[in-house]
Amino acid sequence: MLILAGVLCYAGLVGFVVIREHQVNRPMEEMKDDYDAIVVLGAQVLPSGEPNTQLQWRLDTALRIWEKKQVPIVVCGAQGKDEPLTEAEAMKTYLTAHGVPAEMILTDPDSFNTRENIRNAARLLRERGDVNKVMIVTSDYHLPRAMAIARDAGLETAGMGSPCKPEYCIKNHAREALSWVKYWLQKVFG
Repeated sequence: MLILAGVLCYAGLVGFVVIREHQVNRPMEEMKDDYDAIVVLGAQVLPSGEPNTQLQWRLDTALRIWEKKQVPIVVCGAQGKDEPLTEAEAMKTYLTAHGVPAEMILTDPDSFNTRENIRNAARLLRERGDVNKVMIVTSDYHLPRAMAIARDAGLETAGMGSPCKPEYCIKNHAREALSWVKYWLQKVFG
């Protein structure tokens, strides 16, 4: 009975992730332009220094948002052990190659997780000045938790999720359910 209860609870958490994802992620045409900055969360960089597919989709989403309203973009992500450079630097290179002026891009090369991404992005934006609302860009399954962490950091948020690769959909949602448990535990116990 205990195992069955655990399985049902976990399935409920995965369902929660899917429902929250669809509640916060709106189509581009429904997006308002009431944001002062864009924050793009990192993902893996290939050995060539190029963003992997998931990160490229995040960056392409950020580019579409930036074209709608040209505001500062914060790119977040440290260098993993199998990455030739920081995720932030690879993202900045990609964005500048696609027309975003380098002076519009703030980099956070020090963060290794979502909480650090948001904390460091908030610090960079506060140093820059008048930023009231940020547009968070990450993968669709990750967006609700990233927005919750940003609200915890005192940011007013909107969000736009990029799709995840279909072959990773189940794995990503299952892992994200566990990340929500960690988020709630950290929120309660500090």
